Amino acid sequence: MTPTDPIANLATLIRCPSVTPAEGGALSALEAMLKPLGFAVDRVVAKDVGTPDIENLYARLGTEGPHLMFAGHTDVVPVGDEAAWSHGPFSADIANGEMYGRGAVDMKGGIACFVAAIARHIEKHGPPKGSVSFLITGDEEGPAINGTTKLLQWAADKGERWDACLVGEPTNPDQLGDMIKIGRRGSLSGRITVNGVQGHAAYPHLADNPVRGILQLTQALMDPPFDNGTESFQASNLEVTTIDVGNSAVNVIPAKATAAFNIRFNDTWTAESLMAEITARLDRAAAAGSLRQDRAPVRYEITWAERPSHVFLTRNNALIDSLSGAVEAVTGRQPKLSTTGGTSDARFIKDYCPVVEFGLVGQTMHMVDERVAVSDLETLTDIYETFISSWFGHAAA
Repeated sequence: MTPTDPIANLATLIRCPSVTPAEGGALSALEAMLKPLGFAVDRVVAKDVGTPDIENLYARLGTEGPHLMFAGHTDVVPVGDEAAWSHGPFSADIANGEMYGRGAVDMKGGIACFVAAIARHIEKHGPPKGSVSFLITGDEEGPAINGTTKLLQWAADKGERWDACLVGEPTNPDQLGDMIKIGRRGSLSGRITVNGVQGHAAYPHLADNPVRGILQLTQALMDPPFDNGTESFQASNLEVTTIDVGNSAVNVIPAKATAAFNIRFNDTWTAESLMAEITARLDRAAAAGSLRQDRAPVRYEITWAERPSHVFLTRNNALIDSLSGAVEAVTGRQPKLSTTGGTSDARFIKDYCPVVEFGLVGQTMHMVDERVAVSDLETLTDIYETFISSWFGHAAA
């Protein structure tokens, strides 16, 4: 029986407890859906020092171009307090027209719908005149080290080349048809450490309070603004996410203070130019002296998180127009082309081919009682099926 029903497909996937890094049976279930459609399926285990081994899946139907990739992940975040769920997090129960389960929208639902869409296309028209592939990781919600990056490299080393990619992340804020992601801001994180001298709070002249310095440095990071935004991106924004001194005593001046920050940046910057700007701001603030009365320079160190995410913007008309047209044809709504939100595995895929993202409504992702309207599964399948026909029509023209 071919997997033309997205509701049945999703129920099967939800019932696989694939919390990162566990495969949980989800890739096996997906393989069982794809093989009857004629896909050649590879299961690829990726390894790296200090990280869990991750099983991934790559499947391809066809041998010629043009080549359309669908990308996503079957791993899910932990369920949290299972007792707080009104339906079991891996039950796939349907109540009041909604299917409950971890991963329902992020993003087993998108995978279930694309499988159903390609199955329906094959049933009606035969295989597309070209190739379709699934690139599915088990590490998107985790460190993202042994997932999409390794799978892309493995496939490219085998000679795989792609003309376009659709990532099935839940991109719609309120209803299907709201939003297509055509790019993403970059993301850069760092940690500042200010070293001081521990001492008694009653004798501050014998100590050097690093809290004063860390406050001055973090203020310099947040003001003035980095930019005012660009035509395609909102303004870059830095948030200080934690300030720590590791001090439980109220009468002790701590020896050091640390602050972590993350900045989501637009195409005004590269990760490298942004690092230089942040370092220059910190150097100026440190040289101006701390909040101590003697205004001594602040002694600080900065460490950068590994692998910053780089900003990108897709400008492929055939891909964007095919997807926008499919959304409008099925829903009657013209989707907004957006670069908002966090990062996704599209940040890796953009180095191989043009990539856009479109999936379900994301309001309940990562929440207790994550769920999806059953009607949305049918609608998204219709959109994907229309997109498949449209994209191959554009690509062949």
